[in-house]
Amino acid sequence: ILVTDAAGLLGNAVVRAGWERGHDVRSFARSALDVTDPGEVERRLTVERPDVVVHCAAYTAVDLAEEELDEAMSVNRDGTRNVAMAAAQIGATVVYPSTDYVFDGRQTEPYAEDTPHSPVSAYGRTKAEGERRARAAHPDGTIVLRTAWLYGEHGPSFVRTMMRLYRERGTLAVVDDQHGQPTWTRDLADQTIRMLDSGLRSATLHGTNSGATSWHGFAQAIVENLGGDPADVTPVTSADYPRRAPRPANSVLSHDGWQQHGLTPMRAWRPALERAMTAAGWMT
Repeated sequence: ILVTDAAGLLGNAVVRAGWERGHDVRSFARSALDVTDPGEVERRLTVERPDVVVHCAAYTAVDLAEEELDEAMSVNRDGTRNVAMAAAQIGATVVYPSTDYVFDGRQTEPYAEDTPHSPVSAYGRTKAEGERRARAAHPDGTIVLRTAWLYGEHGPSFVRTMMRLYRERGTLAVVDDQHGQPTWTRDLADQTIRMLDSGLRSATLHGTNSGATSWHGFAQAIVENLGGDPADVTPVTSADYPRRAPRPANSVLSHDGWQQHGLTPMRAWRPALERAMTAAGWMT
């Protein structure tokens, strides 16, 4: 298994999960493999000859993408195409972590795996294009794995930010009109390796922890895990915290695709959060 941007929030967890399940994992930091250079990608994959490429390298600055669209497209669209094309040449499977931002967030029910793209942000458009380019370049060997609201031990995340702010201030104000599925990177990484071990080589799946909450409910759970009072978290609206890029009001993703492939969806977000905070030593 070759992992791009292996030092990132998800890539680090995928490397660890692969090692723990006995796989030969080759990890490449973003500086060691420029996915926007098709020649470099082809040379590296030809030398390494992986069975699977978990393509975690991505441009993820959601707000900045509104003014850096070309740079975001270069990484998320063109870089993904380069990886998929090189993987196709050596017969390797590509796992492409995508995002809830490929949807507009306006429907009330969870988004199914086959829902048409409807991004409303520049970042969402770049990730949707990445999905399309990967499928076009390697239709029989691409797994699109959409996720959302990721947090983990490595790198910045909502959990770490809320912990810091709560300890500094004792109160929080968090939006309550955006709903989604907090997802622990370690759960997603483990699910990714189980999926690959099952023999799956082409699919579109939603890799989020089960259940749903708002950012406000997510913050309340974090505070409660810290031994604080959830009432210390005040609900506010998105209008109170305007952002450059629009956020989907509904980021809840359906998990029907896992059962269709004989796999079990990921556990509920609340026990996953407690386990994650315990494992990282954040609750002490």
